[in-house]
Amino acid sequence: MNEAEAVFLFVKIWSAVGTVIALVFLTVGIDRIDEDARGAYVFRLLLIPGILFLWPLVIWRWMILETGRDRWLNRHKPPREAHFWVAVLFAVAIPAIMLLGLSQRQQWPSEFEPQQLSVEQGEIQ
Repeated sequence: MNEAEAVFLFVKIWSAVGTVIALVFLTVGIDRIDEDARGAYVFRLLLIPGILFLWPLVIWRWMILETGRDRWLNRHKPPREAHFWVAVLFAVAIPAIMLLGLSQRQQWPSEFEPQQLSVEQGEIQ
């Protein structure tokens, strides 16, 4: 099995598991954790692509909400504390990456002679 076959097999397995999780979550789970989703069947169709891709996160979040371990007041505290340092990191990293990219100079092959392309009566030479 080469790399392409392995990646394709992984995508097929990931999609199959995601399909099962999406079916179970959208038929049983969403009604148990979100009162506003009851009766909103068209809305559930919109969730299918996201659940297929992010099914481990859906399972993890579903377990937290089902067991009641969700701490509403502390929900966004850790990400907000990290915003300042992420902004500083981006402010330093983006110019550094751009300068590094501009500092790398490509060398033109010395044995290659450029040729001008011209179009004459529909022919390319």
